[in-house]
Amino acid sequence: MTDTPTDTPSKVATGAVVSDFGIDTTSRSTLEAIGDYFRRVRGGQLGALPALLGLLVLVIVFTALSGNFFTLNNIGNLFAQGAGQTIIAMGIVPVLLLGEIDLSAGTASGVAAGVLALHLKQHGNLLGAMGPVVFYGFVIGSLAAVALCAVLRIWAGAALSAVAAVILLAGFPANPWVEIVLAVCVGTVIGSLTGALVSKIRIPAFVVTLALFIGWYGLLLALVGKDGTVPVGSSHVLDQVANGNLSTLGSWVMFVILGGGYAVVVLYRHFARLRNGLVAQPTALVAVKAGAVVVLGGVATALFTLNRASNANSVIKGVPYVVPIILVLLVVGTFVLDRTQYGRHVYAVGGNAEAARRAGVKVDKIRMSVFVICSSVAALGAIVYTSKVGAVDGNSGGGNTLLFAVGAAVIGGTSLFGGRGRLRDAVIGGLVLATVQNGLGLLGYQAEIVNMVTCLVLLFAATVDALSRRRASVTG
Repeated sequence: MTDTPTDTPSKVATGAVVSDFGIDTTSRSTLEAIGDYFRRVRGGQLGALPALLGLLVLVIVFTALSGNFFTLNNIGNLFAQGAGQTIIAMGIVPVLLLGEIDLSAGTASGVAAGVLALHLKQHGNLLGAMGPVVFYGFVIGSLAAVALCAVLRIWAGAALSAVAAVILLAGFPANPWVEIVLAVCVGTVIGSLTGALVSKIRIPAFVVTLALFIGWYGLLLALVGKDGTVPVGSSHVLDQVANGNLSTLGSWVMFVILGGGYAVVVLYRHFARLRNGLVAQPTALVAVKAGAVVVLGGVATALFTLNRASNANSVIKGVPYVVPIILVLLVVGTFVLDRTQYGRHVYAVGGNAEAARRAGVKVDKIRMSVFVICSSVAALGAIVYTSKVGAVDGNSGGGNTLLFAVGAAVIGGTSLFGGRGRLRDAVIGGLVLATVQNGLGLLGYQAEIVNMVTCLVLLFAATVDALSRRRASVTG
């Protein structure tokens, strides 16, 4: 599989069809298809291959150096530890596809988490918790976001922003599900305001999001107040988001729905193309890819349903909740980017914004919408991260959160230059960073070593991206 090439909208659409839908220009045998894949790799179309190979190397190295790394308990912890930054990275991918950057995604997620925590702690009384100035500022911001999204016909953004205003003004009592919805809606409001400044006012995204990074950090400090921490551990639902596990039955149901569903959809589409006389990938390759996903998913599910508790008196088994959360986001996001007109427009604008505009794509709408998506998904990441640590403080979403999230997307194969990348890149890159942090932690290394190693990994990924683009431009 290759990433969508950058060029005119027509070329982008054609490239997306060839690489993402698995359509060949001519019928080929299995050996010919494999040979063509290696020719594309040699031509610089690497996709997520370097990240996957790097992940394999890291797993082998840490397994050899630490007897505790490749254990069920640690693998479960690794998923939970890296889930928050991985989800934020998934939200950043659409922004990167446009060649833009959102430096405020981390602190924006912290603000969303802060509102969630205050709503829980103050039993829904956000006016009393925030004070009138901040509270009505949120209300006005929500209404402004509704208007901005409506002008550009981003109806999902307008609806979620309206929900934020309703929850703020209605004063619903504390309820974990209300707080989760509120956090996501606050993220939508923030993304709408950010996107409007970039797309309509035409302020460079770097400048806008750098300023908002500082502003949201200050607002977060105001929300957490003089105590500096707002706990959320009193809510069982919020605690279980990052720390809980599906039951054994639930784990297998998830496997059947996601793993089996993936195989059925892939095979159905393949044979439908053959029945209609359309060109498709060799059946053997399609069957191998679908079978590999099912087998790996089945093995992973079987292992997670075993008791992985280190204490003989306790039982920990089942797939962690964060796994289906990430998988659902991956499936939905991949479908939107790969199979819808909106997704094709995102790649088109990222490849050549002026050509996309002349082709009839509403560039301003696309540009604003990716920031809405980014901050909304970042709020989901904040919920997971808050659940993991059990509280919101002044550093929530700050520090290295954003840098690791952007790094995850780039390490996975998403280009910083726009027009090339997949949502899966964020998941793969997130696994790479989580593996680095987890493995070095088990070996006893402190934050300074973790950061330096992460720096080298990110530089390597950026170098591969730059060289592969140069190679692709030469061979293309």
